[in-house]
Amino acid sequence: RKSTMKTSSIRSIATTFILAASGVSADDENYVGCGSAVKLTHIESGGKYYLTSDERQLQSGSGQQLVTAVANSESPKGLWQIRNGSDEPFCEAGWPVKCGQKIRLTHLQTGSNLHTHGVRSPLSNQHEVTGFGQDGEGDSGDDWIVECSSGGYRSKTHLNRDEPFMLKSGATGRYLGASSTVKFNEQNCGRGCPILNQLEVFGRNRLDDYSHWRIELGVHLTK
Repeated sequence: RKSTMKTSSIRSIATTFILAASGVSADDENYVGCGSAVKLTHIESGGKYYLTSDERQLQSGSGQQLVTAVANSESPKGLWQIRNGSDEPFCEAGWPVKCGQKIRLTHLQTGSNLHTHGVRSPLSNQHEVTGFGQDGEGDSGDDWIVECSSGGYRSKTHLNRDEPFMLKSGATGRYLGASSTVKFNEQNCGRGCPILNQLEVFGRNRLDDYSHWRIELGVHLTK
């Protein structure tokens, strides 16, 4: 029993040290940790749409893997793993994600990274957001900088669950965005459209209500 208590105490001290070094208090259990598999909720559309991808390809533009926002909180297609960005130190599992940190989001089902580039998006004529790469390997268009909301929330140092945040492309400077008014329908997608009523996800050239997201659901890793 003494050995178990001693080991537990050492782990507790180590955890406290890790959190303190990251600017997170030991009693804050709401931070988002590296390695977590999370679902991103779009706020402007009422918090009902989730960033989603699958094996289908865009039928225009780059032809890369499709990324949309879908009104389905239970779909496993909405799970993205948080990883370190290119040329960044290894993002240890459970380590709190800091505001300003460069990350990658890897789609669990397909292994592609959330990506953007200068190709025009099909509906709103902004920048495409796609899935790119294999097994988490891609290019600089997969890097996103975490920007935390500063208005009236607990933390301005690290990413917390249930709090608004933004993702800014490290390659283009565009923000990950969507709009409740920009969705696929039979007029712009055709009869029998497989992504009917899903929102277009795009790279937006300015920070506004359309570029705010929130993390609620997922498999959260903590220290």
